[in-house]
Amino acid sequence: MSDAFLDDEQQVGDEQERAGLLDSATLQAPLSELPELQPVVTLTIQSTVRDAVNAMTSKRVGIILVVDETGKLAGVFSERDVLRKVVGKDIDIDATPVAELMTKKPECLRPENPLVYALHQMSMGGYRHIPLIDETGAPVAVVSMRDIVSYIAALYPDEVMNLTGNPDQEITSTREGA
Repeated sequence: MSDAFLDDEQQVGDEQERAGLLDSATLQAPLSELPELQPVVTLTIQSTVRDAVNAMTSKRVGIILVVDETGKLAGVFSERDVLRKVVGKDIDIDATPVAELMTKKPECLRPENPLVYALHQMSMGGYRHIPLIDETGAPVAVVSMRDIVSYIAALYPDEVMNLTGNPDQEITSTREGA
């Protein structure tokens, strides 16, 4: 190979690094290395829909992990489930078990799986959360899209945090409205 070709390749590599492109090593990092994972909030399959909604509200989470009598993940119940399956429906939330409305056998990952697996599952399935389970099938954590975005933003603080404001849009500091 010619020296000119190698010099060109080095220059392209340097430009990509300066541009802040995600590298393969970053995407291959295990999910357990994410600094902020969502807390695991679990309920049993006998819990009611009201129990699930109250738990989401009090713990400020968007997903409840539903476990069976052995502690294994049986399903998930999310804010989307509330909107699509509860609101405006003729459901007695005090008598309906969350197991009737939960998503059964959800896609799961393990803490040692790479970050790119979570990105793939989230983008292909349209999920905002993915449960992490141990070798027995018990939930140990939840990865949210917010966790991944925060992780990537922390890797490139200058590029993300030093942006000037958009004069056409005011950003609120509260979680509601976004």
